[in-house]
Amino acid sequence: MQEVNPEKTTRAYAFEMWMKAPMPMVTLIKTLDVSRLRRISRSRGLKFNMLMCWCIGNAASQIKEFYMLPVGDRLMRYDSIAVNTIVANCRNELSSCDIPYSADLLQFNADYLRLTRQVAETCENHDIADSMVIGTSALAQYDIDGAVGMYSGVFNNPFMIWGRCRRNWFRTYLTVSFQFHHTQMDGAHAARFLDLLQKELYAIQGDKAAKDIAGSLVVKL
Repeated sequence: MQEVNPEKTTRAYAFEMWMKAPMPMVTLIKTLDVSRLRRISRSRGLKFNMLMCWCIGNAASQIKEFYMLPVGDRLMRYDSIAVNTIVANCRNELSSCDIPYSADLLQFNADYLRLTRQVAETCENHDIADSMVIGTSALAQYDIDGAVGMYSGVFNNPFMIWGRCRRNWFRTYLTVSFQFHHTQMDGAHAARFLDLLQKELYAIQGDKAAKDIAGSLVVKL
């Protein structure tokens, strides 16, 4: 990552307007169709949360604004992104785990399983300092209609929250809340990200990598 001059980026006006705002965070809420994701998760024996995080990374990687982030009073540009997940550890408490994003689902799944297991066993957070991290929190046991994240003034990272999936006839839906710093992106960028996320959730059904992972698991067993 490296510091950039805001005046030489497309975020110059946003940096001037929002960096010193008392509440610079914006939240969008969208209901996604996760029917295919749920089907792949069950048929291939893959974790739903892992697949969700991978689709988030896929969608975010297509929007250049995700590679910049206000840190302190500076604007930083990153070469890579990561997706954070919250892990229940061996002390029955919660720990934080950053997963490096990879377009290769096989690689992302391996990193996800390895790092979340490591965090659960050691009760130590796994942080990736040199990537732009998208935070997530899955409240999968609870029915929620939306959530607005807290702005601490320390972490400006984009953040997603979701609860329990809901069935409606033969479809499965998931309401997600996406919070972002207005300096990093505008509402149009965030809305485009959510649209891309929905497309990724639709496209995953025929993904060959899902079959490859399932095959590799069978070989190991």
